[in-house]
Amino acid sequence: MSNIAIIGSGSWGVALGMHLASIGNNVKIWSFEKEEADLINNEKKCKFLPKITIPDKIVCSLDYKDVIDGADIILHVTPSKFTRNIVRDYKQYVDVNKQPIIVCSKGLELSTLKILTDVVKEEIPNARVGALSGPSHAEEVSVGIPTVLVSASEDEYVRNYVQDLFMNENMRVYTSDDVIGVEYGSALKNIIAFCAGAAISLGCGDNTYAALLTRGLAEIARLGEKVGAKRETFYGLTGLGDLIVTCGSEHSRNRKAGKLVGQGLSLDEVKKEVGMVIESIDNIEAAHKLKDVYDVEMPIVDEVYNVLYNNENPKDAIQKLMLRDKKPEM
Repeated sequence: MSNIAIIGSGSWGVALGMHLASIGNNVKIWSFEKEEADLINNEKKCKFLPKITIPDKIVCSLDYKDVIDGADIILHVTPSKFTRNIVRDYKQYVDVNKQPIIVCSKGLELSTLKILTDVVKEEIPNARVGALSGPSHAEEVSVGIPTVLVSASEDEYVRNYVQDLFMNENMRVYTSDDVIGVEYGSALKNIIAFCAGAAISLGCGDNTYAALLTRGLAEIARLGEKVGAKRETFYGLTGLGDLIVTCGSEHSRNRKAGKLVGQGLSLDEVKKEVGMVIESIDNIEAAHKLKDVYDVEMPIVDEVYNVLYNNENPKDAIQKLMLRDKKPEM
């Protein structure tokens, strides 16, 4: 039995807590909102996962120290845009010799274009860090549907410890030392999921969907290689696997956001309708900057950026992609 600290009381933080509690661990979750903490503690519910009942092994607190003290591991599960500030708030309570910090969020820091494990290492230089990612919806993990993830860290002990902690008949975990590839694949697939949603609203079919996933993955892999990732990582669980589940599922908030944009809603209207953080919107902006920094051709990213930020009509964006110069597949 381990004591688990989870920073973030959204759907994914609660789902991971549900899984770890189901195999005998004690879980404390930090929440920014008193309303969410009260719902977890008093009604044993999560507003983002209405079908579950939270076990007594899970408690929620607004106090970082209360959550982190005595924990064997810290799972960081907050939106990417808040990661640095939240790490700054709790780093004074972390015992870097005993408490690995595992980033379970999927995104990049827009202001610096850094992966989130690098953000944690900048704020807590001696921390032992890793990332946990893969094709996984909170709605399914929270009720024990079989799921396969990847534990990534440059530290062999950390990646193996996370593998041992999470593994059971409902969750299989592989290990990887390619943290950059795992984080880039997990973040950038949200962009393609957004595009998949828009394509649905525009009346595109299976042919378009297959092309979008294939060419989208090619763009992700091209950029990933330029920043130091292994190409094969993008054809594994945290690349192709995560891309399939996010683009094809009704659980995906990024896909839903794209559908709403395809229907003509503004970004503000989309954010209000979805009701949760939409990582793809920030990731689109980050990827657009990164492609210029590393001189990588990413036409899908170019067009979705133009739709969101330059008022391009989504139908015109599709036509521009289809009428690009002829070239061999690569």
